[in-house]
Amino acid sequence: MADMLPTIFVSHGAPSLLLGQGPTFHFFEELGGTFPHPKAILCVSAHWESKRPAVTGSPQPITIHDFFGFPEQLYDIYYPASGDYHVARTVQQMLQESGIACDIDESRGLDHGTWVPLSLMYPAADIPVIQLSVQTSGGPDHHFQIGRVLQSLREQGVLIIGSGGATHNLREFGKFAVDALPEPYAMDFDKWLSDSIQNANRDDLLNYKNTAPGATRNHPTEEHFLPLFVPLGAGGDGAKGKQLHKGFTYGILSMAAYAWGL
Repeated sequence: MADMLPTIFVSHGAPSLLLGQGPTFHFFEELGGTFPHPKAILCVSAHWESKRPAVTGSPQPITIHDFFGFPEQLYDIYYPASGDYHVARTVQQMLQESGIACDIDESRGLDHGTWVPLSLMYPAADIPVIQLSVQTSGGPDHHFQIGRVLQSLREQGVLIIGSGGATHNLREFGKFAVDALPEPYAMDFDKWLSDSIQNANRDDLLNYKNTAPGATRNHPTEEHFLPLFVPLGAGGDGAKGKQLHKGFTYGILSMAAYAWGL
């Protein structure tokens, strides 16, 4: 395990993160230097949903500006990382050999769940990036099993990142200022998540709808929480996670980040 890359879950927040100089901005700036330089990055983004797993196969994936109503300068940002078809094909084969069907999408680009954090982590864009989709019908266990299957990629220099949100109730987004104090219900869930990850309470995490306080209020839809379970599974059996970052924006969005095997 000592020579393996860690697995990571990050809360990417709003695209406007790139325009600020707050704690999360600086956290991402420093994050890429805390472990060996990856040969490739596999990012599970909350912003790509599909009926069954799919990976990007483009040699030069486009930058997708999949958001509306944000400052114009965000639409001028591009992340020109290359893709890596070999890694995409390896992911597909590993999943298929375990009984999980997987497609390769050669036209899909990188959405902001991937390029926003990577723009700060690796601004040179010199590491090949592959995206992996989420399946909202699959639930936590499905994504956890995907992570378990892909665990050995860590030995091959592939950094596995889940990019979503530790809390993500957009139904209440806009009610609070960007620097508002966090709402108690979001803080309760955030603390439960931190405790559960750091104590390796895997069963509680997989069954979070029944074990976490305010689970459905913090995640009325699951797509931003499901990316957590891939790095959790790839972290290895019984692995305790480490909290790398904490904080809130807009009163309800936790910006927590975790690593396994660091």
